[in-house]
Amino acid sequence: MKTVKVLGLLACAMTLSGCLTTDTERGLAGAAGGAVIADVTGGDALTGAVIGGAAGVFCDDLGVCE
Repeated sequence: MKTVKVLGLLACAMTLSGCLTTDTERGLAGAAGGAVIADVTGGDALTGAVIGGAAGVFCDDLGVCE
């Protein structure tokens, strides 16, 4: 069941990523998503937020969310 929740959250995050235009918006959304995903999977929410926030900020620089 956790796998389904995580995949659902990832699908939502990918859908919403197109709506976000600045690094700050993407960073905040990534931090929130990372914290939720980490919590659902039994990980540390703070670590998930840091990783998700960094991924959100740098995703356009890496060409992932243009």
